[in-house]
Amino acid sequence: MCGIVGYIGRREAAPIIVEGLKKLEYRGYDSFGIATLDNTLHLDKHKGRISENPQVASLLKGKIGVGHTRWATHGIPNDANAHPHIDCTGKIALVHNGIIENFTELRRQLLSRGHLFKSETDTEVIVHLIEEAYGRKRNLLDAVQEVLPLLEGSYAILVISLTEERLIAARNASPLVIGIGDGENFAASDMTPIIEHTERAVFLEDGDIASITRGKIEIFNKNNPVSRPVELIDWSQEDVKKGGYPHFMLKEIYEQPQALYNTIRSVDMDNLPKILRNPQSVTVVACGSSFHAGLIFKYLLEGACGIPARMEYASEFKYFPPPVEDLVIGITQSGETADTLAALRQAKTHNCRTLAITNVLGSTICRTVDNTIFMRAGPEISVAATKSFVAQLAVLMQVINCLCGRKCDDILQHAHQAIEEVLLMDLTDAVNLCKGASDIFYVGRGPFYPLCLEGALKMKEISYIHAEGYAAGELKHGPFALLSQETPVIALCMPGETYGVMVSNIKEMKARGAPVIAIGCRTDTELSDIVDIFIGLPKTPMFVQVLTTLVVLQLLAYHTAVSLGCDIDKPRNLAKSVTVE
Repeated sequence: MCGIVGYIGRREAAPIIVEGLKKLEYRGYDSFGIATLDNTLHLDKHKGRISENPQVASLLKGKIGVGHTRWATHGIPNDANAHPHIDCTGKIALVHNGIIENFTELRRQLLSRGHLFKSETDTEVIVHLIEEAYGRKRNLLDAVQEVLPLLEGSYAILVISLTEERLIAARNASPLVIGIGDGENFAASDMTPIIEHTERAVFLEDGDIASITRGKIEIFNKNNPVSRPVELIDWSQEDVKKGGYPHFMLKEIYEQPQALYNTIRSVDMDNLPKILRNPQSVTVVACGSSFHAGLIFKYLLEGACGIPARMEYASEFKYFPPPVEDLVIGITQSGETADTLAALRQAKTHNCRTLAITNVLGSTICRTVDNTIFMRAGPEISVAATKSFVAQLAVLMQVINCLCGRKCDDILQHAHQAIEEVLLMDLTDAVNLCKGASDIFYVGRGPFYPLCLEGALKMKEISYIHAEGYAAGELKHGPFALLSQETPVIALCMPGETYGVMVSNIKEMKARGAPVIAIGCRTDTELSDIVDIFIGLPKTPMFVQVLTTLVVLQLLAYHTAVSLGCDIDKPRNLAKSVTVE
């Protein structure tokens, strides 16, 4: 949930770390801090965002340093709770992403031994434990190796000490990547801060500890030297820049046709994992937007192929696992979502075959499951998922296409063109209606029901307007009580088996005084006559209807949030990658 960056090399560390943390702010932006080393340990940390106040941090001296941008878990966002944390001697600095579950007992023990704590965080216990171990070992690597077995929970840590010219990195259930440069090396939560400096990367695995100097990287696991492959990352610097757009979210919405096209072309019968070629049943585990993508997949898979599918919240699966067999699919943009990883590990204990759909090469989930399918969305910076969601649907739709004899080849190969057309639509009237609302309902049926869930989530995430998605038939079972002239309803009403009953539902909502925004086929004059605002989309097959409707909902949330002056890319209280349970 937090972002960490480390540097050791020939250049001043602070400017590199500051720029790296700015690129990682989507992981957390409650507070930030940097520590560097020359002849002394320099420290600067504050509540707030580094993108708004980097001046002092950028001036710290030294060619070794670590930095952190925080999403608070233990202790409120303030200067004291910001990382890095320093030991009692003032010689060791540490940054941490994750949660130490047994920190209360560790803190009690350290206090009894005379340590002074300056924060409320779980992280600070680690640096004091390393301080003690260093006093015995006089070697930073050995000290970290001694301390890590005492920690319960998740961590990615970077540690520096005044007494040594190296950076120590370690991970367990939290991502950490090392970037390999020329006479310099980098460490970070992901590749976004590193890609402008190098395309060569090593992804640490759980239990790994790395000793990083200017010209050498040594990795150990259980105190034994290990070798990890060097990966070449095909992202460009331009992929992680706004490119003239006012927000990353809008840029990523406009990148969706290409993300869809690239992903569709990357998945075919020839490279489809064998476990997907004839499943008897499928269970999907995911969280947030990925859950909604999985629910759309359930509707489409059962409708097109007759293969039973069930959808489970990953956060519930670990603790309340349902009876599962055959194939379990985990969907996660980052490949580091803690709940999804835990669910897949649980599925493996039931001898289920496991498959991951993810966007990040080298992520933890790739090493957890039997097979992985990679999306081709490229880096996604905005907290609200857009192009990664479309890429997930592209993988899932292409899987269905392969399972049902490639009947949808032509449809999927040209689906990106329909999205390009939708991107040009004017949604001003719908935005003006939504921005004045306190509550919004989204209603649909079949695969358009999970689209309602996703559309409502986007509106909540970035505009802070309360929104809920419903299967349209469920409104009469309670939510009708909330309908009024101040409660807009967004109805997804496409041609198909449920069209007639959807029109009836819309008339029922209109009879209660609720203003209705309907998204339907542009030739549908009946629907346009009965609603307040009609958004007409091109007439396309079902798979493409799902994609074009999704893009309209994304744009509606985006423009509503912009009109309200909201922080689009960094919505309050949220972070991009949820690496803690």
